[in-house]
Amino acid sequence: MKRFAAFAATLLITVSAFAQAGGYQLGEKVADFSLKDGSSKATSLSDFGSNQTVVLVFTNNNCPYAKLYEKRLVSLANAYGSKGVQFVFINPSVGSGDGSETLADMAAKNYSFPYLADEGQKVSGQFGATKTPEAFVLQNSDGGFVLKYKGAIDDNPQLESGVKEFYLKRVLDEVLANKTVTTLGKRPTGCLIKKY
Repeated sequence: MKRFAAFAATLLITVSAFAQAGGYQLGEKVADFSLKDGSSKATSLSDFGSNQTVVLVFTNNNCPYAKLYEKRLVSLANAYGSKGVQFVFINPSVGSGDGSETLADMAAKNYSFPYLADEGQKVSGQFGATKTPEAFVLQNSDGGFVLKYKGAIDDNPQLESGVKEFYLKRVLDEVLANKTVTTLGKRPTGCLIKKY
């Protein structure tokens, strides 16, 4: 019995450590990936090789936090698009089998930037995304992309007018100016990504 308890404790510690260290770490080069949008058109990360910066936002259509952040994120995408920043929304909930998210729901959004389905959650797993919405800022470096930030968009998901810390905006300004990123990963507030 003692052996089993010791084994269970060791396993729990190992699993916890793996979960916390999951996904790309800041400063790491990320691998290219390809996902389809609501119209089944494939888009790859490498398609944005001419952009200085790519912002991946893991989000979905049903999370209340994602709905609260949608307008803010679309505004940021519009404001930074002319500065060489490409936004990409990625939905890790499509194809989950519970019937809550469909490609048709995604196609109905009609954003001015790609909205891609992470069916099978391969990409969200590679990045270690745990919540929706969660942002990942990638800087173009030597023909590939390096992770510069991951986490929260700002410090007030409920009320846009109450935001005091604009994490994502600050990181974008620093990356575009080739400055050191001073905002390290901030824990996102949102809906847990259900693994299936």
